[in-house]
Amino acid sequence: QVQLVESGGGWVEAGGSLRLSCAASGRTFTNYAMGWFRQAPGKEREFVAAISWSGARTSYADSVQGRVIISRDNAKNTGYLQLNDLKPEDTAVYYCAARIGWGTTGFGSWGQGNQVTVSS
Repeated sequence: QVQLVESGGGWVEAGGSLRLSCAASGRTFTNYAMGWFRQAPGKEREFVAAISWSGARTSYADSVQGRVIISRDNAKNTGYLQLNDLKPEDTAVYYCAARIGWGTTGFGSWGQGNQVTVSS
């Protein structure tokens, strides 16, 4: 499996932006699609976005569509999640994940999680 380490979370006021990064190691990064998920206090983990190994295909949850951009730089073995126009309900621990092949479920490798807090 590929190992994943997230960075870039923190505290931001509503309407602000953050960019999360996910550094991969251990396996050939281009073999993997990448996804981002989040888990708010008292709620189940939910899908946020996914990107194919080439970057040609992306998918977004309805709740973030138009406010979030997923991308990747295979030369740097790094994926990114740009969060814009953040709302208090975006407060959660954000996880990056990787899987072989395309999909928005079935991810087998996970990062440790990174807290994003949005104040009103």
